Amino acid sequence: MKRILLTLITSLGLASAAVAAAEGSIAWDKAPVNIKDEASLQHGAKLFVNYCLSCHSAAFMRYNRMRDIGLTEEQIKSNLMFTTDNVGDTMVSAINPEEAKEWFGKNPPDLTLIARSRAGSAGSGADYLYTLLRSYYRDPAKPTGWDNLAYPNIGMPHILWELQGERRPLFEEAQSHGETVKVFKGWEQVSPGQLSEAEYDAAVADLVTFLQWMGEPAQLTRQRIGIWVLAFLLMAIFVTWQLNKAFWRDVK
Repeated sequence: MKRILLTLITSLGLASAAVAAAEGSIAWDKAPVNIKDEASLQHGAKLFVNYCLSCHSAAFMRYNRMRDIGLTEEQIKSNLMFTTDNVGDTMVSAINPEEAKEWFGKNPPDLTLIARSRAGSAGSGADYLYTLLRSYYRDPAKPTGWDNLAYPNIGMPHILWELQGERRPLFEEAQSHGETVKVFKGWEQVSPGQLSEAEYDAAVADLVTFLQWMGEPAQLTRQRIGIWVLAFLLMAIFVTWQLNKAFWRDVK
């Protein structure tokens, strides 16, 4: 029985790898996201404004909402506002939508809710974004010169390549259902970037943390209120139980 189970598990693993390879994609890595870490959120906001906002809007987010992650209005105005002078404005990109459509084939999507909308059976939206931004590789055959294992034939170039450098995916052949498939095994660094691999992964985690927070800025407040609501309900249940005992004591 154990042999049968082990064989089944191994077969399922190979089948999953084969599907991923056939689709040209890879499994999503777990994103080390902590939306309670203000330093991570602030660094992620800086990366978002400097690398993402030139093409992607966050039209449902106002600049002054970033006060919730520990930034003052003066810090927001001085360091994070390049497309407007009003701290109450939404985070709209500077790119012309018509030009973006001509350059990239379509207008780059709004990123306000991207972390919430990309969740799937492979993991959360944060997991997807964390994997995507760490899975680019050079491909001269593509219009942008880049491709991505998490999103094959992606239209977005590797905007963080100067930080990460250039890498090459490594594959090995495996047998699955009588067919030979390529299974992703890891990365080879072709040229170094400004950051080490660990530093780059940490920077991407900060960016993804900000994107996760931006999808629901009130989530920390909701969680805090939820704890107090649960505590109140537990207290109310205890009081009700005691009142019930006192009421029925004489009846019994």
